[in-house]
Amino acid sequence: MGTRHRSRTRRVLIGLLVAVLALILVAAGAIYALTESLGSRVTRLPDSFTGIPEETRPAATEATTFLLVGTDSRADGPTTGTDAVASGGSQRSDVIMLARVAPDGTTASVTSIPRDSWVDIPGRGPNKINAAYAFGGAPLLIQTVEAVSGVRVDHFGVIDFAGFQEMVDSVGGIDVRVAAATSNAGVAFHEGLNHLDGAEALAYVRQRYDLPGGDLDRARRQQNALKALLTKAGDSLSDPVGLYKLVDTTSRTVSVDDTLSNGGLRDLALQWRNLRPAGVTFTSAPVAGLGSEGPQSVVYLDEAAGVAFWQAVRDGTLAAYVAAHPGEGLAATPN
Repeated sequence: MGTRHRSRTRRVLIGLLVAVLALILVAAGAIYALTESLGSRVTRLPDSFTGIPEETRPAATEATTFLLVGTDSRADGPTTGTDAVASGGSQRSDVIMLARVAPDGTTASVTSIPRDSWVDIPGRGPNKINAAYAFGGAPLLIQTVEAVSGVRVDHFGVIDFAGFQEMVDSVGGIDVRVAAATSNAGVAFHEGLNHLDGAEALAYVRQRYDLPGGDLDRARRQQNALKALLTKAGDSLSDPVGLYKLVDTTSRTVSVDDTLSNGGLRDLALQWRNLRPAGVTFTSAPVAGLGSEGPQSVVYLDEAAGVAFWQAVRDGTLAAYVAAHPGEGLAATPN
């Protein structure tokens, strides 16, 4: 997919690719001897945790949590990874996900937080949660998400749309199920199973209009695409050539905080070598409803339901929680 074509695609889903970085490090572990050179290609983000008061942070646990962000970039080229351009663009996060891996490395959860969630941003007052990234970069967004969830963030990552397309193409496309026929950006999706290349997958995860739940359904599509991508990544484990291509693409298209060294990447790869897609629970933060704050359309999180929900995230019991509250898990066939 050429740069000229990619530059026309402005608002995109991104965060699921960083989740891929976090969750398919099992692939990097399978090519252990190459992780030093591949790890050096991963762009590091400085000062992601600088200035966050330790006394305000949740307690550390043995689980590992990534805050995964997709930027709503207006730049004319990739804005993350080794091919990033220097031009500016919006710093609002288009996608926010928490990926949390259990201490034994065999189970994980990926939780979407709607970008329009109306929350209290430390030092800034009530606003949409994605405004925290615009106001104060990674540190303020991390602080805001920790306050909302009570989950301590260990690492932070960002990626943009160019990486998403490349990642999907690197595994030969993804397979997703669609609840009803629809279309977006010139791409038609039929009811049932659809095989999508990178450009088609981008149209799939970007769609918000003509979906019953709007942005909430788009978030479910994002998770559905991530699940499909993780499945294809797992298939690559038995193909050395495909495995290298996958990890190489990942290493060139993501950015992570500078506390995660090459050795740290390698350690996580080994720790999570038994993690498979079936062990990952996909959810979204409970929502009470939609509304308006002045001219802004916003999402109100369900604080009452959130007490038990976020406790399950912290305890690593989210799979059991979703079994008891099936409406909060990812459906087999999202809209």
